Amino acid sequence: MVASAPLWQRLIVLAPAFIIGAGLVLGVFLLLGRAFVHSVRESGHKRAIIAGLFVLAGAVVVLTYLGVELPRE
Repeated sequence: MVASAPLWQRLIVLAPAFIIGAGLVLGVFLLLGRAFVHSVRESGHKRAIIAGLFVLAGAVVVLTYLGVELPRE
């Protein structure tokens, strides 16, 4: 029944699900981010962790620019 309704009606019906889902995703990212920051602060190798993150981000950017794709099954 929902699939046969106009687009605006479907969006109104699904809006609470979108809002709750976005809130859950945001909450998980906040929790994981705070845990990561706490782990970095407690670590004795802060510079190594930060440098590793930059190297990882740089590798992702370079490989994406070069068009490298992961194999798919």
